[in-house]
Amino acid sequence: MVNSGINLEDIHSLTDFQRDAKSHIKRLKKTGRPQVLTVNGKAQLVVQDAQSYQKLLDLLERADAVQGGVRRDLESVKRGEGTPAREVLEQIRARHKIPRS
Repeated sequence: MVNSGINLEDIHSLTDFQRDAKSHIKRLKKTGRPQVLTVNGKAQLVVQDAQSYQKLLDLLERADAVQGGVRRDLESVKRGEGTPAREVLEQIRARHKIPRS
């Protein structure tokens, strides 16, 4: 499961990050959580380690693939293609000898 929230401990000023970059990078790698960097108290940047970023890209790619499949399926239904669910369920019951209840 993806943790979508930002903890207060993951919010730092850009100045603090620059002053102690080595410590911040170590924390990023250890926790895998992104850090929000602020300028004048306002969120300006998000930094994260490369492995966590790649994981995020992989999740996004999967979500895009699922969304594309759902979109194609909905379009085929609009065109009247496909088999009604009742028919499919009957075929499954017949194939697996499942009695109607």
